[in-house]
Amino acid sequence: MKTVIIVQARMTSTRLCGKVLKKVLDKPLLEYQIERLKRVNLADEIVIATTINSTDLPIIELCNRLSVPYFTGLEDDVLARYHGAAKEHHADVVLRVTSDCPLIDPQVIDKVIQFYLEHRYDYVSNCLERSYPRGMDTEVFSFIALHQAFVEATAQPEREHVTPFIYMHPERYRLAQIFYSENQSSHRWTVDTADDFELIKRILEALYPQIPKFTLEDCLHLLRQYPDWSLINAHVEQKKYAA
Repeated sequence: MKTVIIVQARMTSTRLCGKVLKKVLDKPLLEYQIERLKRVNLADEIVIATTINSTDLPIIELCNRLSVPYFTGLEDDVLARYHGAAKEHHADVVLRVTSDCPLIDPQVIDKVIQFYLEHRYDYVSNCLERSYPRGMDTEVFSFIALHQAFVEATAQPEREHVTPFIYMHPERYRLAQIFYSENQSSHRWTVDTADDFELIKRILEALYPQIPKFTLEDCLHLLRQYPDWSLINAHVEQKKYAA
């Protein structure tokens, strides 16, 4: 089976416009994420699912520079973007991550994929019930389930946020959840606001020059050394069905 990582990315974020290409150490956040996703052992391909909007041309330019495939679709129908990208790249298994998670750990992703491949589930994630830091969010599901969602989902949240149609129907789909060894869900390592970016900037500047292949555990260790850093974005509330 072919496993494809599909990353939704756009420039027109409502709370921090252009966040995916904001630079740390002269490198865009999306480039850090792609670099990390390329180290996922159990995935066959990475595709950036962006939009047809002219505002997203810089994302396409980055993809071309990094030789990473991309797919364009409507901004508000992210489900259709995922379906189109998965179909075009012949995915049997789809792994969904969002472009606001530049610290995502490839080992975490491999763990979720491995569990999916070893069991007969339709959908496996580590974020329906949180134990991992926000920013490690990983969802793995079959193309069959994605296609059914694409055909049948009608509610706008289902179109905009890809997977609710699947995980909101446990009577229809077999769902599974991966948990971290301890509850670290209080950490917020996703970029949605200027304060989020400030925290991610500090973590990257501290870790990347010395440990470019840093892990989730390296981030936790760093924040134990600098516990006040986590207060930078502790007040930020996550938007519902964040995309």
